[in-house]
Amino acid sequence: MSTSDDRARAEAAETALVGLEKAVVRALERIGTLEAGLEAARSRRDEVEGLLARMADGDENPAHMQERLTVLEAENADLRRRLDEGREGVERLLAKIRFLEEQR
Repeated sequence: MSTSDDRARAEAAETALVGLEKAVVRALERIGTLEAGLEAARSRRDEVEGLLARMADGDENPAHMQERLTVLEAENADLRRRLDEGREGVERLLAKIRFLEEQR
C-alpha cells in the first residue's frame, strides 16, 4: 500500500466524518423542533381536556359559551367599526392641520 492510498482513505474518512457530523447536527435540531411542537400539543391537549372536564361537570355550558362568543363577536365588530370611524376622524384632522400649516 502506498502513502497516497493511505492519504486518500484518510481524506475520504474525514469527508465522511464531516458529513456524518452535519447529519447528526441536523437530526438533533429536528428533534428539538419536534420536542417543542410536542410540548405545545400536550399543552393544548391539557387545556382541551380541562375544558371537557368542566363541561362534563356542568361548570361550563356549551350553549352559554356560544352565547358569550356571539356577544363577543358583536362587540368586536362594533369596536372595529368605531376604530375605523376614529381613524377617519384622525385623517380629517390631519388634513385640516396640513391645510392650516400650508396657509402660514
